[in-house]
Amino acid sequence: MPITKSAKKALRQNVRRKEMNVARKKKLNETLKKFRKLVAAGQTEEARKFLPEVYKTLDKMKKVGFIKRGKADRLKSRLSKKFPKK
Repeated sequence: MPITKSAKKALRQNVRRKEMNVARKKKLNETLKKFRKLVAAGQTEEARKFLPEVYKTLDKMKKVGFIKRGKADRLKSRLSKKFPKK
């Protein structure tokens, strides 16, 4: 257990940050999983409608620094390629 005042504060910060990171990871994984399920099930119209939600989640995770810009861009590109060309 921390002894000094600053160490106690650092522990509180770490606990709070861990909770936020776990929630962010869960949100990101659930969103990606839902999108991939829609594509795998052949529900392309529903997947197309859900794609902006995926983009929104990825952009938010990029903005807060949860994932790097390149990873977010790469995921967005790869997910958009899941649809056949019209």
